[in-house]
Amino acid sequence: MRNEKLQAGLLLVDSKLKLLHFNSEAVKILAYPTGPERIKRLDVFLSDRVRSGLVEERATESPTFTKEFKSGNRRYTCRTFTLEPQEAESFRQATVLLLERNPFRVSALSQAAQMFGFTPRENQTVELLLQGLTSKEIATRLEISPNTVKAFVRLVMVKMGVTTRSGIVGKIFISPS
Repeated sequence: MRNEKLQAGLLLVDSKLKLLHFNSEAVKILAYPTGPERIKRLDVFLSDRVRSGLVEERATESPTFTKEFKSGNRRYTCRTFTLEPQEAESFRQATVLLLERNPFRVSALSQAAQMFGFTPRENQTVELLLQGLTSKEIATRLEISPNTVKAFVRLVMVKMGVTTRSGIVGKIFISPS
């Protein structure tokens, strides 16, 4: 997981589920485990995946989309946003599908921060630690020294009663809510 960017997949579909636009992250999410370069008609493939994996109910007016789905062993949330046309003739109503990974991580971190009394900087440090970043990478992101990051990590360990970085991660995801 180290150095993996956790980005959101974006799809834009019309009311008939015709694919209008998409980003590369949406392709990676929906095509997994197949490499996107191996798919001949990407637009057709993605339209089929939206219909088969993201639509719960197909009503006459507008479809209802699932809130959560799996791709491989990963869980994703699917948030939807409806775009209304500015003028009746300009374009049809469209829906933006936002595919995001690990919403549980945000909730778990928030609960841990409250439970253990993290400062805002400790919280930022732990958030980046959960992404698998090294102390040096965290320092670069937060624009502080690696030694300061190590100090924050030690303070978090003391607050949580653990002795390793992996102990922090384990306790956040195993702690009772």
